[in-house]
Amino acid sequence: MPEGPSAGPDPGTERDPRVIQRLMPLWEWLYRHYFQVSTSGWEQIPGEGQMLLVGSHNGGLASPDLPMLMLDWFRRIGFERRVYGLAHPKVWQVFPRAAQLAAQTGAIPYYPRGAMAVLERGDSLLVFPGGGQDAFRPHRLRQSIQFRGRTGFIRLALRHNVPIVPLISWGSHDTLIVLEDCYEPMQRWHERGLPWLFGIDPEVFPLYLGLPWGLAVGPLPNLPLPAKIHTRVCRPIQFERSGHAASRDRSYVQSCYTRVVAEMQEQLDELAGTSRSGISGRPVRPCRPAREPEPGA
Repeated sequence: MPEGPSAGPDPGTERDPRVIQRLMPLWEWLYRHYFQVSTSGWEQIPGEGQMLLVGSHNGGLASPDLPMLMLDWFRRIGFERRVYGLAHPKVWQVFPRAAQLAAQTGAIPYYPRGAMAVLERGDSLLVFPGGGQDAFRPHRLRQSIQFRGRTGFIRLALRHNVPIVPLISWGSHDTLIVLEDCYEPMQRWHERGLPWLFGIDPEVFPLYLGLPWGLAVGPLPNLPLPAKIHTRVCRPIQFERSGHAASRDRSYVQSCYTRVVAEMQEQLDELAGTSRSGISGRPVRPCRPAREPEPGA
């Protein structure tokens, strides 16, 4: 599989703050009016240094909580403190134009050496360990962190001695009502000769209700339904051990993974409870950045 344009020795070179700035009025309108976002926990972001931001995917391919978090980051933290988000390399194959726009806002295709290169040069990373299966998990599982035992992000944090800052959200998974994941029966049909669309194994095959298709099947692009979104930045997690040896200790990696998932699940349960009770607070108006972005920042 050919690598995306940002998977080389200097990933993220396509990031363009001017493009981000042009997108922000749209994001802000969605933030205030369409999703009526409320947010909390931004004081948890370390004042300096690197971090590994770890989130749970929600709402299918649109994942509307992601641009809402991005808007808060740029308004509150600014453009100079760079964060690059890891995206599935298949996005560059199936949706090249969308991938190009994503790259301009800071996305890079996930390859281990690309992720390490970002951390080695002093920048931060945003990862969604659950991937497509998390983004398209059934609606009944919307209050469940679904990382599927993937520990690569833990090894990355340990190896580079960076704290993990969890990001959670509630409401985004109501913008696409996933009824069921039909991947297993579709996989059996594929084994009998039914080809995958674009010749690519989608790894998930949801049956869902959403715009613009109504009732649809397959991981298709979607327009999010209007739903109130609540986001939260959680307390940073710093592990006792770090370094190459710690990242190769399977038992230790698993214990760190279990800790992260447990803390994120606890925070998600609390956020869901307060959101349902209507005491999560009013939508927070994004702060203005201290400086406008400069090309190449």
